[in-house]
Amino acid sequence: MTAAADEVRLARAYLMRVAEPPAVAVGELVENRGPVQAAALVRDGKCPPAARAETEARAHLDQAAQDLELAARSGARLVVPEDDEWPAWPLLSMWQAVRRGVKALAPPLGLWVRGSPPLADAVQPGVAVVGARACSGYGRHTATELARALVTQGIPVVSGAAHGIDAAAHRGALAGGGPTVAVLACGIDTAYPAGHGELLDRVAGLGAVVSEYAPGVPPARHRFLVRNRLIAALSDGTVVVEAGARSGSRNTAATAGALGKVVMAVPGPVDAATSVGCHELIRSAAATLVASTADVLETVGRFGEAHPGRPRPRRLTDSLGPEALRVHEALPARGGYSAERVAVDSGVPIARVRAVLPALELDGLSVRCEAGWRRGRKGAVDDEH
Repeated sequence: MTAAADEVRLARAYLMRVAEPPAVAVGELVENRGPVQAAALVRDGKCPPAARAETEARAHLDQAAQDLELAARSGARLVVPEDDEWPAWPLLSMWQAVRRGVKALAPPLGLWVRGSPPLADAVQPGVAVVGARACSGYGRHTATELARALVTQGIPVVSGAAHGIDAAAHRGALAGGGPTVAVLACGIDTAYPAGHGELLDRVAGLGAVVSEYAPGVPPARHRFLVRNRLIAALSDGTVVVEAGARSGSRNTAATAGALGKVVMAVPGPVDAATSVGCHELIRSAAATLVASTADVLETVGRFGEAHPGRPRPRRLTDSLGPEALRVHEALPARGGYSAERVAVDSGVPIARVRAVLPALELDGLSVRCEAGWRRGRKGAVDDEH
């Protein structure tokens, strides 16, 4: 790790400790000033009022080095957007939601990760399997078998490690050989629920345990709802196996829909209270009915040709950083946009856009034309997969 990379990691660790997610204003400050300068401004109380409001209660907690050490002791690391393993593609949907005004879906400043696979590989192309904590035997069996079948097709399973459907999904994925990803609503060094310590160790062995909360941060009711946006964002589609009328799983489903992800629900017995939420999602057209793994694969679409044991092709855009991804996403498939138009649509400063576009061109991901810039043929083919 270079000194510059170390400085960036320390800055992001500091901001993750002092800003309660989703920290919209702090995220925008980091985008505009970079993490190192943003951390300095927050620490000195010289940041914009909105960012100060998100950080002033904890700005004095400069524990970045200690947090990195605590994470390392528990076998975890801090993954940041500057890292190659950052899951930039799935999290791009969160930036797009913020640009549409959905501030509650702001992306994380970084992610604490326990598990050996690169995080981007562990979550892509993934499906979230979620549901009620107080599930029925039918729901538990369905979640287990669905997760087992998905991983045998090369599809990682993402869930929240809670009792009930979440735990069944993780166990099914592990039984199928993994990988599976557990997203926590507490510090990466905390096993929650307490009885799931062994399960989380097994998840980390084949996939990843993930949290945006600093080590030692306890679980809290509001953090579960905030956590749900990451479950939805890190996967390409969400399956709700069982959900009561007020289940948190419905919040995950609504978040997935707001992020433009596919939402699916498994039907249950018509008189089952544990399936009321699923039936309402289906009846209101907020979710597609799925009754088998084949239904899930067909609904999510691009997974339909997955085969067990066959390596999954990586997108050409997987190696792009957050700004380059946003610039590429803003380019039209046909015609052409000026650099100024791309800057407006992507939210990336014009100076950076003018630097990124030629770099994309070298990789075949952008083309300079009479009307401006458009996606290259490689980028167009890449999007089809």
